[in-house]
Amino acid sequence: MAEAQQRPVVSAPAAPDLGTIAAVVGQIGTPALPLALDGLLRTVTAFDLSVIFGYPYGEGPRLLHDGYGAHATRAALDAYLRGAYLLDPFYTASVQGHPPGLWRMSELAPDHFFQSDFYGASDVHPCISLEPGSLVEEIGFLVPLPCGFTAAYSLMRKTGRSAFSESEMDRLRALEPIVREVVRSQWRQLDSAAPAAALDGALEAAFTRFAQDDLTYQQRRIVQLILRGHSTLSISTIIGTTEGTVKIHRKNIYRRLGISSQSELFGRFIKSPFAIDPM
Repeated sequence: MAEAQQRPVVSAPAAPDLGTIAAVVGQIGTPALPLALDGLLRTVTAFDLSVIFGYPYGEGPRLLHDGYGAHATRAALDAYLRGAYLLDPFYTASVQGHPPGLWRMSELAPDHFFQSDFYGASDVHPCISLEPGSLVEEIGFLVPLPCGFTAAYSLMRKTGRSAFSESEMDRLRALEPIVREVVRSQWRQLDSAAPAAALDGALEAAFTRFAQDDLTYQQRRIVQLILRGHSTLSISTIIGTTEGTVKIHRKNIYRRLGISSQSELFGRFIKSPFAIDPM
């Protein structure tokens, strides 16, 4: 019944005309460029929301384009910029040198990410509306910028639509060279205040300092993996131990923090004083 109520995605041309592409190029260097780029991509497929974040090494994200409209609250966006971005798969992919191109979030996310508290949290995840489960799918272009860090240009669909089909992904991939060069040209002068060497230090400072008086380094590392959406099996593989040992660590983490659930752990992390300030 739910499938029958979904609005079909209107078919789009296989490629935009040259005039549409030229119009986007003509907006490079102006504030209208992001909306023109959205318009170009909408000639080949439909989407509801868009956003472009720049992810510098060792700094908070740069909000380069806010295409959320009325769907995201300012409080949610502020919470994301203040530190919740550390749990975003597009952030992780951007700072860990993932290959550029167009990717589904599901291709970048840990195995249990879509069951995580972050994914469904409307108060810290600006892609989520106040209605739980309202985001159907998020895809994104990863674009290395001339300044040395990566921009993530995300397109999202909300409830009432289906996920992006492979044919739609192919049409968007055909435009990836245009998207890449337009984004690079628009933000060619963007710079980072922190050197790339800061990646190993300040980049994960929020996780490093979280509950440092209560948890060991290994326990804080496990907290990071839990909150990012890794399963017990995935965590055991990453840190080189058994699932049973991970479960014991989790039990001890909860005991030391005086909590009893992963949701409470997520709440403690989000409310903690983040070490990386937004720009």
